[in-house]
Amino acid sequence: MSERIRYAPLAKRVVSAEEASLHIQDGMRVGMSGFTRAGDAKRVLHALANRLSTEPIRITLLTGASLGYDTDKVLAESGILTRRLPFQVDTTLRRKINAGEVMFVDQHLGETAEQLRSGSLPPVDIAVLEAVAITEQGHIVPTTSVGNSMIFAQQAKKIIVEINHAVPAELEGLHDLYQVGSESDRGPIAIRHPGDRIGAIAIPVDPSKIVAIVSTNHPDSPAKIEAPDVDTRLISQHLTKFFLDEVKQGRLTNSLMPLQAGIGAVANAVLSGFLDSPFEGLTMYSEVLQDSAFELIDAGKLLVASTSSITVSGLWYRKVMDNLERYRKHVVLRPQDVSNAAEVIRRLGVIGINTALEANIYGNVNSTHVNGTHMMNGIGGSGDFARNGRLAIFVTKSIAKDGDISSMVPMVPHVDTNEHDVDVLVTEQGIADLRASHPASERHSSSKTARTQATATRFTAIWNKRRRVEGKRHTCWSAHSPGIRPQGRRGRCDGERRSHQPGVRSFR
Repeated sequence: MSERIRYAPLAKRVVSAEEASLHIQDGMRVGMSGFTRAGDAKRVLHALANRLSTEPIRITLLTGASLGYDTDKVLAESGILTRRLPFQVDTTLRRKINAGEVMFVDQHLGETAEQLRSGSLPPVDIAVLEAVAITEQGHIVPTTSVGNSMIFAQQAKKIIVEINHAVPAELEGLHDLYQVGSESDRGPIAIRHPGDRIGAIAIPVDPSKIVAIVSTNHPDSPAKIEAPDVDTRLISQHLTKFFLDEVKQGRLTNSLMPLQAGIGAVANAVLSGFLDSPFEGLTMYSEVLQDSAFELIDAGKLLVASTSSITVSGLWYRKVMDNLERYRKHVVLRPQDVSNAAEVIRRLGVIGINTALEANIYGNVNSTHVNGTHMMNGIGGSGDFARNGRLAIFVTKSIAKDGDISSMVPMVPHVDTNEHDVDVLVTEQGIADLRASHPASERHSSSKTARTQATATRFTAIWNKRRRVEGKRHTCWSAHSPGIRPQGRRGRCDGERRSHQPGVRSFR
């Protein structure tokens, strides 16, 4: 352990996970490393869940994003969680959230650290962080993600460190750990290129706060990444054509602008499509790197990628860990309040590519709530990039559940990213460029490229009904953002004279 714990006084604090978990008490706010199944602490919270059989413990858990190793599932099943934020993907936890048994705070991933720093969120009491090593100064070297670990370490009164021997020591040096100051006392985040390094390689902490060190030997849970299929290949082809036209129009060069791709199979498959594109000299400024990013690096198309997490399949995890020296010059790992910083995203002109659960004919996107009420995962970082990037692109297959559900709808029941922040929608059917278009225009609202054959009849009926309403001069229709509501006996929409964006209450 001496090569991993290089600050000698801390060697005596190596304990079992069970003993380390005793530092976590009922009612505490726990900040844990981990971002989309990468770099999460893997033993201490499992040991904590086992304590629930002998003593009552309820905690609030904050992380960077979702966790691997079934940690969210174990904690949800044990009943130890009262509150969880800012993101999750676990099925068991999701059921608890939708049943009201766990309070889930769905946040833009770039805002959690800011709210902790400003006091809008109460500070964490204890941090549980996975590490490659502890330096000679007692500072902590993260593993495959950074997430919110820096702010957790800064605020916590106590820190538990899990040294993971499954992660090669050569990972040290891959990180760029810049500490953002408070709003009243901070300068610009001086990143002008995705590969710029402006911070340290370890998280600075007071070594006296490290109260326990636990030895682990568990690789990250592999990401569940599906191979590209016919639909995702078509989405990628449409996106390639769109970018080629942007180059032709002189708005982009052949190296585009720095790319961001959200988590998930669709976004990963779409990014893989760049392998067959004519674009070269690409860069990424993203919150997560999946298999596709490393495929592009190996193909020589992606020069540098900035991220907060390396979230890859089992095959690519082993390949990346075995070839860290090769990838070191291409990859930078940052805290998520830097990877998702509005200032940097805007300065670099990032092109954000994120997945939508569904989108409507006005360009509003629902990323989180099924039927408008049931939480899926969370908004993640898509809003950070949609609001601040050069281009906000949302991709989705046009139908879901084996064709039973359309992902393109007249009006989404829940809005995460509104029409003002959505530039382009892409399905396997085609692409809808919404920039500078009127909400009621044919190009924006009823574009056949953005909808499926399965829903074409429905959309035609909606627009025919709109025209009938227009012809009768019923006051329930707004020419700016037309929608259909049930008409009252006098031809008005439930007593309303005009609505900017009325919801679709009925359809025949």
